[in-house]
Amino acid sequence: MSDTSDTSIKYIIQQGLWSNNAALVQILGLCPLLGVSNTVINGLGLGLATTLTLIASNMAVSIIRHWVRAEIRIPVFVMIIASVVTVIELVMEAYFHDLYKILGIFIPLIVTNCAIIARAEAYASKNDIFPSVLDGLFMGLGFTAVLVALGAMRELIGFGTLFQQAHLMFGAAAEGLKITVIDNYPGFLIAILPPGAFIGLGFILAIKNIIDKKLETAPKALDAESATVNVTPSKS
Repeated sequence: MSDTSDTSIKYIIQQGLWSNNAALVQILGLCPLLGVSNTVINGLGLGLATTLTLIASNMAVSIIRHWVRAEIRIPVFVMIIASVVTVIELVMEAYFHDLYKILGIFIPLIVTNCAIIARAEAYASKNDIFPSVLDGLFMGLGFTAVLVALGAMRELIGFGTLFQQAHLMFGAAAEGLKITVIDNYPGFLIAILPPGAFIGLGFILAIKNIIDKKLETAPKALDAESATVNVTPSKS
């Protein structure tokens, strides 16, 4: 899709955020998704790093797509993604060191995120720069939204708070962003452990499926209602 009309842009946005969401539809990148999404800030940090990787790698792959032979395209794409992740990792280590220590191995593991190599192969290698960048942006934002939603759910149930440790990303001035939803909350351990991540993701997937079914049946119901209204009584 090299066309960048409003229709194609809307399609890219819809695919990235909802219809082809990497976490909820493709079910890719579950290792970091489930590993660090125990708070909103952790999920947001990893989500933004993944989004930047998608944007930069899609752009680079789109630029070189005419000069890379089919036989070596996958190794070349992996090298590009690894280079981008290395830069992001060094920047995070320098400027967001405490958050970098918490996310740990999951930052370099972005290289192995199947969603990123899939977008490079399936989309960026076949399309122009602008739609490829747009695809990377909204695929990343869709992935980030799931990370943040799962992080909010797990943090709320596990700690009774929201936005704890916001200063790790936004500086000391953001310490006041922490919201204590339940005072003197003893905590719920399973929510912040890996089993809680699987359960939380299951709930999010169920909600998406319910919404999709309602969106699918709504036009049919409207058509049936319209057909009933438009039926004219037959003459006796």
